[in-house]
Amino acid sequence: MSTASALLPTRKDEDYRYADLSALERVWPVAVEKIDLAAEEVRELVLVPEGRQVVRQLAITLARGARFDLRVLNAGHAYGRVGLDVRLERGASFTLGAAQVGGAAQMLELVTNVVHAGPDATSRQVVRSVLGGQATGTYLGKVMVARGADGTDGAQSVRAMLLDRTATANARPELEIYADDVKCAHGCAVGELDAQGLFYLQSRGLPPAQAKRLMLQAFLAEAFVGAPAAEDLNAAAVAALEALL
Repeated sequence: MSTASALLPTRKDEDYRYADLSALERVWPVAVEKIDLAAEEVRELVLVPEGRQVVRQLAITLARGARFDLRVLNAGHAYGRVGLDVRLERGASFTLGAAQVGGAAQMLELVTNVVHAGPDATSRQVVRSVLGGQATGTYLGKVMVARGADGTDGAQSVRAMLLDRTATANARPELEIYADDVKCAHGCAVGELDAQGLFYLQSRGLPPAQAKRLMLQAFLAEAFVGAPAAEDLNAAAVAALEALL
């Protein structure tokens, strides 16, 4: 490996603006995992990384008409980072559903760069984070629509729930568009549990702790709607919540 490729990123690199560089240094350089889908191929992947220090970097290429469904649960790490570089050719479809659950002083990151290189491709990203203690959860997501990629349909939905005022959520959904006749949208919100929703559940006889747990479970489950492994993912998310609560 060349010296240049092994250099540790700095905060001047937008994708590493909020990264724990000291933790990253322990696992650097990170091998890129390549996933290539042939024309019209359909594939699904579930990532639930384990370990105290976890850094995964995936490069995903979808040929014409390919469809890829990726679900991620980023939880339980002192430092956990998942990076995705995705390229979509004509008519390809990419779905990402990701949940991050962190407490104490954990740092969790999800960084996505999705390039619509061909026309009529579709991308959907749903990211949900629940953070307590002094945890930090980060989502940096860029959707780039290349020239000639008319008919692109791209969407990002990013929401974070803070259980404590000492927790931090960083979110930057971004669109960069060089084509006409496209449909792209993003939404981002950081907040706390809805007090009226909690009151409603408690008025129906649920104890406060159980009402809170149910609302958080439903919140995280939004990332896994439509996934073939939704039941297992929701169970893993619930286990991560139990450790946090």
